[in-house]
Amino acid sequence: MPSLKSLRVRINSVKSTQKITKAMKMVAASKLRRAQEAAEQARPYSARMERMLASLASGLAGADDAPRLMVGTGRDETHLLIVATGERGLCGGFNSSIARAARRKAQELLGQGKTVKILAVGRKGRDNLKRDLSRLIIGDFDFSKVKRISFVEAAEIAERVQAMFAAGEFDVATIFYNRFVSVISQVVTEQQLIPAKLPELSEQPDLGGAIYEFEPDETEILEKLLPRNLAVQVYRALLENSASEQGARMSAMDNATRNAGEMINKLTLVYNRTRQAAITKELIEIISGAEAL
Repeated sequence: MPSLKSLRVRINSVKSTQKITKAMKMVAASKLRRAQEAAEQARPYSARMERMLASLASGLAGADDAPRLMVGTGRDETHLLIVATGERGLCGGFNSSIARAARRKAQELLGQGKTVKILAVGRKGRDNLKRDLSRLIIGDFDFSKVKRISFVEAAEIAERVQAMFAAGEFDVATIFYNRFVSVISQVVTEQQLIPAKLPELSEQPDLGGAIYEFEPDETEILEKLLPRNLAVQVYRALLENSASEQGARMSAMDNATRNAGEMINKLTLVYNRTRQAAITKELIEIISGAEAL
């Protein structure tokens, strides 16, 4: 049976941990609202741009001068996996779920004889994938010193991906991230960026029969919009990730706080029982000594 001193030390230690987890939960809750608003505000713009590009691309189906970002290289041999995770832990399975999905995709492609390259966005994803896929990681982005993700970071990633594509380093680019649904629900999402996977015209909402005339022609507009769309989609993924990370951290810290409370109650009960047993033992010894006299 542990001593009273060791039980007191352990109870105080768990109480200190509970204070930390409770504080982290409150910080995550305050950051979540702002991150959630940013992610939700980015969705309509991103979806509208995709619909516009789909409308433009419908007139260039099969054209020889179609932009490469839209039609790709015509091959499916080299895949670039962009794995976007967080910079910090203590957020439940947020980072590991993204890394697990990317790892599963990489192993599937390798099994088909494809070449796989990984571009890690976030320290946690890089460290997770280094354990068994370090040979596939060609670069990483570390935003641990960035307090709030902005379009600048997304544009930096998009420029790197475009430069690699222009140099013929890959044929297909896919990004992995967590789409925010609620505090307790984040969905691992796999989105193809290059060639641009645009929605079908049948999937677009009715625009009231509006007819648009584009000037200059569709090809020139797409040449300008497709790189912009790439950065927008990366930015949306980063915003979704930011909201998902704060939601996952808030949920994880809430669970940790409640678990710490339960442990404190159990340790306090053991402490009281041990203390009572010690007092009872001392009383028995005193009474026995008095009777002996």
